[in-house]
Amino acid sequence: MRNLHLYFKYSAFVLLSCSSLFPQNLVAQAPSCSEEDRAALLSFKARILKDTTGILFSWVGTDCCGAWEGIECHPETGRVIKLQLQRPRESMGQNLYMKGFLSPSLGKLQFLQVMILSGMKQIKGYIPESFSDLGHLTQLYLEDSLLEGPIPSSFGKLSSLISLSLSGNHLQGQIPQSLGSLKNLIQINLGRNSLTGMVPSSFRNFRSLQSLDLSYNLLSGEIPSYIGFFKNLTYIDLSNNQLSGVMPISLCNLTNVLDISLSHNKLTGLIPSQIGNLKLLNSLSLSGNSFTGSIPESLGGLQKLWYLNLSKNEFSNPFPNSFRNGLPSLISIDLSYNYLHLDAIEDWINGKELRYLSLAGCSIGGTLPVFRRADLLSSIDLSDNKITGNIGDFLSNMTNLQVLKLSGNQLRSNITGINFPESLSTLDLHSNQLYGSVSDLLQKASSFLESIDISSNKVTGSLPQFSEGFRLKCLDLSKNKITGQIPSSISNLTTLEVLNLSRNQVFGVIPATMGKLLRLQWLDLSNNNLTGSIPAVFSRLSNIRHASFRVNSLCGQIPQGRPFNIFPVAAYAHNQCLCGQPLPPCKKI
Repeated sequence: MRNLHLYFKYSAFVLLSCSSLFPQNLVAQAPSCSEEDRAALLSFKARILKDTTGILFSWVGTDCCGAWEGIECHPETGRVIKLQLQRPRESMGQNLYMKGFLSPSLGKLQFLQVMILSGMKQIKGYIPESFSDLGHLTQLYLEDSLLEGPIPSSFGKLSSLISLSLSGNHLQGQIPQSLGSLKNLIQINLGRNSLTGMVPSSFRNFRSLQSLDLSYNLLSGEIPSYIGFFKNLTYIDLSNNQLSGVMPISLCNLTNVLDISLSHNKLTGLIPSQIGNLKLLNSLSLSGNSFTGSIPESLGGLQKLWYLNLSKNEFSNPFPNSFRNGLPSLISIDLSYNYLHLDAIEDWINGKELRYLSLAGCSIGGTLPVFRRADLLSSIDLSDNKITGNIGDFLSNMTNLQVLKLSGNQLRSNITGINFPESLSTLDLHSNQLYGSVSDLLQKASSFLESIDISSNKVTGSLPQFSEGFRLKCLDLSKNKITGQIPSSISNLTTLEVLNLSRNQVFGVIPATMGKLLRLQWLDLSNNNLTGSIPAVFSRLSNIRHASFRVNSLCGQIPQGRPFNIFPVAAYAHNQCLCGQPLPPCKKI
């Protein structure tokens, strides 16, 4: 659903790129930028305290038009018309940022048409009121940083604005009614902030709007019915707010809309049957609300719908008959955690060329089905159902499977005999009746696996030696019958963030090598037969947020440093002779 947003941001406004407006021979003869503009830019640079992107290193000398990265000038007047500072996409994994504040001096760039400050991460403070003086501005992007405070109400004066994005900051307060004066807006994105209040009534003036994103805020009230009159709207995301009331029938008038997300709000009532009017709809997400009634038959007539997420609502039977022969483009469906009773996975699901399937908590019984296009599946979640039998050949043709969730069923299989796909990254089989050797499972595990949860089963055996190269972030083996010692080679799981071995029969000492697991955030070794002490080197584990060593036979001083000395007493209860904060001091010998 984000692809359309990126389309608006980087493609639909190419016509505003100034280099395409003027002949190349004029560009080659462009004068240096004006002294006034250069001074405004240098004032901005002065308030950036640290720049690891390297962009501002080029901001030296007098030729800010020809040599300064991110600056574009008018080829005849030399006035700055474009300021574009973006973290390179290919460098997103690197620690690149600008740290500092926005300078009000940028408001003096009186001929500026485009301002893009995106992905700089550590630019903070309020948005300067002076930006509202930029009367020629058509695009304003202040994204993905630490900007706070309110959206300036004076932004309503930016009458030339076509695209406004302030997403991914810490902006607070209500959305100003004055923004409704921006009648030429094609895109507005205020998502991922902390904005409160209702969607302004003045937004009804956005009759040219094509993209609306107010997601991940704290907005309340009802979805305004006037949104249904935005005839050009193709993308709408109001998800992850506190919006209430019903889904307006007027939304079904948006005959050009491609993507709708209203998920994770407090919406109630029925899905209007008129939703079948949205013939171009590609993606619909209504998850995490309180919608009731049955899923409308008209949804099955949406020929271009490829993504459908109705999970975590209160939908009930009957299931739409139209789904059996409809939805020809469907590749992703999530109906989990409603009041649906499917009894079995219907044949029409087996026949779809699905990539993503989630039917968790749908009262599905019987044995695991055989999917006719299992080779296409990337993610499958059948958790919390009543599925019986064994896993058997269920995975045999799932050559592209990355996520497998079958937890909370009544499956009975020997995990030793299961051949998991090489592509698998997430394996969740907890709360079944699985048995067999944990060592065999972990030794066969692909290096691609990032999460393994086989807790609450009947798995036996001891932990194997761990070699280098694993990418495991989560390993949960709790509530089984695992014995043996924790191998010192567990330190090779350098990416581990969650380790849960609780409620087993593990014995021996806690290896000091675990002090090398520097990314560990959650550690639970409770209810085992561990002896010795908690290694002092655990004081290096500064990322730990939860730890429990209760109900073992441990003795000696608890590591006296944060966070181990401030965990609750219950984390160390029922051991032999642990001492030191938060327990009583150790006795001097």
